[in-house]
Amino acid sequence: MAYDDIVSSMVLELRRGTLVMLVLSQLREPAYGYALVKSLADHGIPIEANTLYPLMRRLESQGLLASEWDNGGSKPRKYYRTTDEGLRVLREVEAQWHVLCDGVGKLLETNGEDREHAER
Repeated sequence: MAYDDIVSSMVLELRRGTLVMLVLSQLREPAYGYALVKSLADHGIPIEANTLYPLMRRLESQGLLASEWDNGGSKPRKYYRTTDEGLRVLREVEAQWHVLCDGVGKLLETNGEDREHAER
């Protein structure tokens, strides 16, 4: 496998691992799918709609998201929002995310220092 393919694959795995947390956090206020795709992309996290919609349906079936149709505009839109249970899950996942990031950061810093010493 080529270097670029390996890096792309690893970055994709990192994004997948954070996607549920990001979806729950961004849907504290009701939004429809395309708006969420755009918001994530605007923040450097591109996602295909055909990846996002099945995830949102799964989160809805788990009781972490709720949805309702808005038929008032030019075309009907399904709006999603994080449920109270989804917010509880989000708070716990966020706490674990920060613990993980702290640990990863420390490990990467340590490896960076080791690398600097080895290069001298």
